[in-house]
Amino acid sequence: VQLQASGGGLVQAGGSLRVSCVASGRTFSNYVMAWFRQAPGKKREFVAGISRSGSSTSYADSVKGRFTISRDNAKNTVYLRMNRLSPEDTAVYYCAADETIKLFTFETPYDYWGQGTELTVSS
Repeated sequence: VQLQASGGGLVQAGGSLRVSCVASGRTFSNYVMAWFRQAPGKKREFVAGISRSGSSTSYADSVKGRFTISRDNAKNTVYLRMNRLSPEDTAVYYCAADETIKLFTFETPYDYWGQGTELTVSS
């Protein structure tokens, strides 16, 4: 499956943004989807994940209550809505896909990755 992330940009602290990731090439609903991010000088980290049907989600503690992951299987798209952004959210955001049932919160199981979309939050 090929993944194309988009929607990043420059946002002021306290603002909101939604990033999207469109999948192509395979049956989207067969994949658990997740968002990871990598801040400058830091390791890539899990942000949020969503089950194949969308009925189950998981979030990193740092974004819980501020970010919402969702998916539209008819549009082959996964979204990450980010509210109350802070400069600490500045990073490149990557979508990833895993063709299994379980929703993992670490990188290893994810076989497919998008190219990343960059978010900068100014203070």
